Amino acid sequence: MITAIVRYRLPAHIGREECRAHFLKIAPGFGAVPGLVRKQFIWSERGVAGGIYQWESIEAAEAFYQGPWLSGIVARYGSHPDIDYFTTVAITDNPGGAVTVPD
Repeated sequence: MITAIVRYRLPAHIGREECRAHFLKIAPGFGAVPGLVRKQFIWSERGVAGGIYQWESIEAAEAFYQGPWLSGIVARYGSHPDIDYFTTVAITDNPGGAVTVPD
């Protein structure tokens, strides 16, 4: 399993509420993305937004972060995102503290 942290700087005219409204609009579309396990939409008061994604594989992640997705980010925010990939070695779910160790 792969965790990707994606960040991009927001233009000054996009604040928390504008960002939130956009995220709520597009969130349902992520349900059909091949290989995507989960996505958390994130926003910071520093003018940075993005997502934390869990993927079944690095290949699924890299395939998604091309083409239409990348074009949309650049068109909307005016810059390329920073993407960091991590191998997910353990997950703790709460409540209860159940631990999953991905293969």
